[in-house]
Amino acid sequence: MADPENRPGPHTSPLPGYALLRSLGKGVIRPGGAELTRTMLTALGDLSGLDVVELAPGTGATASAIVAQGPRSYTGVERDALTTRALERVLDGRGTVSVADAAGTGLGSGSADVVVGEALLTMQGDTAKDAIVAEIHRVLRSGGRCAVHELALLPDDLADGVKQDIRRELARPLKVNARPLTVREWTVLLSRHGLTVERADTAPMALLEPRRVVADEGPLGAARLARNIISDPTARDRVREMRRVFRAHRDSLAAVALIARRTTIS
Repeated sequence: MADPENRPGPHTSPLPGYALLRSLGKGVIRPGGAELTRTMLTALGDLSGLDVVELAPGTGATASAIVAQGPRSYTGVERDALTTRALERVLDGRGTVSVADAAGTGLGSGSADVVVGEALLTMQGDTAKDAIVAEIHRVLRSGGRCAVHELALLPDDLADGVKQDIRRELARPLKVNARPLTVREWTVLLSRHGLTVERADTAPMALLEPRRVVADEGPLGAARLARNIISDPTARDRVREMRRVFRAHRDSLAAVALIARRTTIS
């Protein structure tokens, strides 16, 4: 069911795409869906006994899976104070939430073994991407790892003009200046800040495809989402346009999950 504080209605039209989908009741808003998140967490291995930080955890879809492993500590860094209420309910005392920006978490240097971030960097410009990744490096201990799950462009040699066209088309329905990178560009971004990519997994970008929605939300959740979309014509038009753009560029859009280890910047 949609959050009563963000009940669907005409006021949803100016919301960024992720916030619109969340207000309509979509719980998993990740490019590769819950399946790629599971792949990413499996690649990280056993998190028990580790200090884990999650950037922009939203309402806690991934946080729940992390704390179920029994880490020594879990800290969610979320700048939206309203969203933290839902996250705190999911954590139920098994972790803490800090209201802060991902580029300035306020956490101690070298205080985390693992930093996780999903669908965060894609929505940032180049300067903000650099600031967030630099903060990840600062917060991680030597040898610590980060895991990011983002929107990617394919192939690595995609023409710059095509990249610009895709970004421009994404910006209209999403109402944010989404700037996905190729897998190689994501790798270079991380390495520039002392994070060496050890693994990259990709998946189709099928966020709004019926099969993915049912897999992510379950049959009842998918039905509620569909009902909320249908009942709000303005939101329905936005969602249709998002899906149209995703489908139009399906050969060039993908999801990527990267695992990188903190190294020394030369």
